[in-house]
Amino acid sequence: MTETIDLASPFKLPCGAVIPNRFLKSAMSEQLGTRHHDPVPGLARVYERWAKGGVGLNMSGNIMIDRTALGEPKNVVLDDQSDLAAFRNWTRAATTCGSHFWAQLNHPGKQIPSFLAKEPVAPSAVPLGRGLEKAFNTPRALEESEILEIIQRFAAAAALAKEAGFTGVQIHGAHGYLVSQFLSPRHNQREDQWGGCLENRMRFVLEIYRAIRERVGAAFPVGIKLNSADFMKDGFSETDSMAVVDQLAQAGMDLIEISGGTYENPSMMGSLKNQVKESTRNREAYFMDYAEKVRRVATAPLAVTGGFRSARGMQAALDSGATDFVGLARPLVLVPDLPQRVLADPDYTLDLASPTTGIKNLDKSLGIGLVWFEQQIHRMARGKDPKKNLSAWRTVWMQLAGMGATSFKRRRA
Repeated sequence: MTETIDLASPFKLPCGAVIPNRFLKSAMSEQLGTRHHDPVPGLARVYERWAKGGVGLNMSGNIMIDRTALGEPKNVVLDDQSDLAAFRNWTRAATTCGSHFWAQLNHPGKQIPSFLAKEPVAPSAVPLGRGLEKAFNTPRALEESEILEIIQRFAAAAALAKEAGFTGVQIHGAHGYLVSQFLSPRHNQREDQWGGCLENRMRFVLEIYRAIRERVGAAFPVGIKLNSADFMKDGFSETDSMAVVDQLAQAGMDLIEISGGTYENPSMMGSLKNQVKESTRNREAYFMDYAEKVRRVATAPLAVTGGFRSARGMQAALDSGATDFVGLARPLVLVPDLPQRVLADPDYTLDLASPTTGIKNLDKSLGIGLVWFEQQIHRMARGKDPKKNLSAWRTVWMQLAGMGATSFKRRRA
């Protein structure tokens, strides 16, 4: 008999760790770091709520490995200057009810807003395009010694994550950040062992994985978030991505979460919805077609994030065999106990809000679609419930109160 796999089924990772169900809370921007870039106490409250709501795997938002390289003003940083007591408070809460809690580790590379860095670093001195040149400064190409140092920073952060009580780590290799930049021929134009052919371009991420594995051991989960493609001319292609997935799987990666896009073409923020076929939209998950192709060539466990809105859509994704986990982000902001509701009602469906001030340029300058959900997370951090009818204008004022004039400085695409 064929074993029935449903959303409540546990999953054993290659390292031996068992995730209690198939719901993965994917990383989101939180902007809840202290002035010293430690997690604010309210983050523990938010992640405990998701754990109690039935999430099997809680993924943190961006945790930066270098406090001199921040992607956003209030990023959390994990390094030798961090207050591990604050992190332990967070991890204790997020692992309530048996949930796993992984630290998403990241370096932004050149995706640092100009008000945070005059000269960011990247594989090559190639600026961001598509009108982002004014908001993001042209980077300096990394020296090889700096590349090796960053690899060790990832490994050191992973070791600290394990010490602080995280049950795993995820390398952020998607969305145009530094690992993604190394993988992309558009952004990586090096002529040494770190650039050129795909074998060289993937060297950086493979060395990060090996360095992390050496520090945390064979039984500690290590995963990655990876683009299916950049959806950019001359960028990281689907063919490249599948080859990288194959190599990561052979290296022993425990979980590969599939996403897509960069700041220049932010498919991860929903812009892909208008680019995909009707049949893909009906399946809800943006990247399922790619996952099905990957499943034929790689054995690593897979998670697909983006687009899920119904219990039937989530179960259908598992039934297809293309993914092992259902990745959820913004739906969990509005409905923190979404997994419990889905398991209780096979007809459950969520309508996701599309906030707007009614002024297109203001929405764009503030990134209203991003900050509206950030503010909902901030409400939960204060012990309040999400507010589905939260006014976009109220979001503007809350953002101004929290970040001042920085609110109008572009930090995302």
